[in-house]
Amino acid sequence: MSHLVVCKQCNESEDLEGFTENDQISVRCMKCGLTWVRDLTPKCSKCESTKVRPAFEAIVAKSRGTQLSVQSSKLIYLCEDCDASRLKDYQTRNSPIMPKDLPTT
Repeated sequence: MSHLVVCKQCNESEDLEGFTENDQISVRCMKCGLTWVRDLTPKCSKCESTKVRPAFEAIVAKSRGTQLSVQSSKLIYLCEDCDASRLKDYQTRNSPIMPKDLPTT
């Protein structure tokens, strides 16, 4: 599992403290003491590009046997380069796309 916020100095992801300062979210690493303003700009997790588009991805669970049921959906950002095929599928269907990893148990 990847963490949304990680200290850029020591890679700590658990012992972090968030606070609001000047209408911005700041984060302090309790391990090394680094403090930074959290950038909320959506970026591609693979290439760090800001050329991303919002999309909805289905949240699915097994309901009976091998049957999958859509429980809800969540907002994700698809990269125009790294996720081109998923983005095209979403734009064509205009409904939540299936997650890359489906539940197996």
